[in-house]
Amino acid sequence: MSTHAQPNPVEGATFWRDALAWRGAITPRLLPRIALFGVYALLIAYVHGAAEWQGVDPIHLGYTGGLLAVLLVFRTNATYDRWWEARKLWGGIVNQSRNLAVKGLEHGPQDPRWAEAFVRTAAAFCHASRMSLRGERAIEALERVLADRELAERIVGARHMPTAVARRLTRLLRQARADASIDGFTLLAVDRELAMLIDHIGGCERILRTPTPRVHSIKLRRFILLYLLGLPLALASSSPWVSPVATMLVAYPLLAIDQIGHELENPFSQRRASHLPLDAICETIEIDLLALLADRAEC
Repeated sequence: MSTHAQPNPVEGATFWRDALAWRGAITPRLLPRIALFGVYALLIAYVHGAAEWQGVDPIHLGYTGGLLAVLLVFRTNATYDRWWEARKLWGGIVNQSRNLAVKGLEHGPQDPRWAEAFVRTAAAFCHASRMSLRGERAIEALERVLADRELAERIVGARHMPTAVARRLTRLLRQARADASIDGFTLLAVDRELAMLIDHIGGCERILRTPTPRVHSIKLRRFILLYLLGLPLALASSSPWVSPVATMLVAYPLLAIDQIGHELENPFSQRRASHLPLDAICETIEIDLLALLADRAEC
């Protein structure tokens, strides 16, 4: 039997699909800037040919390019850490929502109306959090999950929607405790899950409201601009067509890495190319929690 691994045709197809992808890529946003630097390089090449002056020594740009690459990598890593932390926080929202619903169903009152209200409200937390992070005030998702338009309107009208949902969950737990349908230890356990949900959305809001330092972006982009303005001066002695092509080929990765850092800075905005799939995550939570409710009704 051969021990050599067989090539996976799907992996090859994925490479070409990603390498040639247009939709979801940042390249369309970069093309005007890349073209502008190409036109500038072409102008410098023609001026050099007409004036016959010597170009700039390219060795200086080599040193600058190395420093610029380090700065770009540093910024991209910093913004990716923000994106990944946001994804972990939303993974916690998924887990805590399930834990909250399971403990509410198993240890809460046997009243079907209470169980349905509790699970539906728990499922509404992710939608309220998603809209809060995106600055949205749509009622459709909350009305569908809660099956109560008046309650959905109150939550949408609240200053902080996740807190409004958490307050309703707390009132439901207090009601169960007052009716002696849930003991004190269980109440503490369920309340701990609810507190962790609030902690997770608080972590997301910290990322949203604490952007990367503006001064860092300004300086980095200024260095990129100066480098790309100086590159055609170093390539001026080349063919008139070599300078603009080389300038655009260098500008593309530099501008692309800078744009990637910008896109990852806000993981929640749908205007960013690599935003978190919050709609899909919320749909998963909603389906899982309502399935728990349906399973309980069948038992």
